[in-house]
Amino acid sequence: MASEQQLLGGRPGSGRSRTGKAVALARLLHRDCTRLLELYKEKESFPDEHAVETDRILSLCVSSPHLSTDERVWLLHSALQQCLRLLEFVIGREEELGAEDGGEYENVRNSVRDRLGHLLHTTRVLLDKEEELAPDPDCNKEVEVDEGDGTFGVKLWIYRVLQELIHWTRSASETLHTLHSEREGEQETGGSGSEGAEV
Repeated sequence: MASEQQLLGGRPGSGRSRTGKAVALARLLHRDCTRLLELYKEKESFPDEHAVETDRILSLCVSSPHLSTDERVWLLHSALQQCLRLLEFVIGREEELGAEDGGEYENVRNSVRDRLGHLLHTTRVLLDKEEELAPDPDCNKEVEVDEGDGTFGVKLWIYRVLQELIHWTRSASETLHTLHSEREGEQETGGSGSEGAEV
């Protein structure tokens, strides 16, 4: 498996574009989120075929055709903010349940939290946004957990949050890749134009 340094663009100062590094970070984060769900299923003994609700916890439409790529990235920033809030809540609930074990699950979970915060900062810098994004009204609600089934209900909700992390980090990596391609194309076009003007 590639090292983190390789995934994030090699040696410091290698000249890799900021968008390219953001894509690499999003992909690394998505990989970690996928691993986190696998570890959670093992830890809580969820069968692979266990049916869990597939409705999104967060309802942001980032695929609308009238949105520019920059606007989609900014909406994804909002979704990722909410994902971080949900993850922080998960960590708190797991501490309440006494689920801390200091093992791989906890290490990966903390890594996801840290990298998610890093990705939020990176996307803000890419879009030259100095202020924090105001949360989407549909997502700016108190975190609600269905505890009708007691502890098992909480565990199912945590499962859904981890699925949400996988969904939005995958969307972020895909959209950031599109942004990277567009900006690389603009640079190449601009460079060609400059060369033509000098001739």
